[in-house]
Amino acid sequence: MARDMSDKDLLKMELDQLKVEVKTEREPLSKTAKAIVEWVDSHSPEDPLIKGVSEDKNPYKEKSGCEIS
Repeated sequence: MARDMSDKDLLKMELDQLKVEVKTEREPLSKTAKAIVEWVDSHSPEDPLIKGVSEDKNPYKEKSGCEIS
């Protein structure tokens, strides 16, 4: 797509994107990091990567072994 555009069109598109980014409200990292840590802590009991998946609910568990006869 960008190959078909002139330099002027590319610069206009970049300028439009920068205008959008300037209007985006920012919050300090100290505030957002604290919120992320609180969210992770509150959701960790249900997280299968932390507590694991029970064998009967694991969709990737091998159903049966391989038999060669």
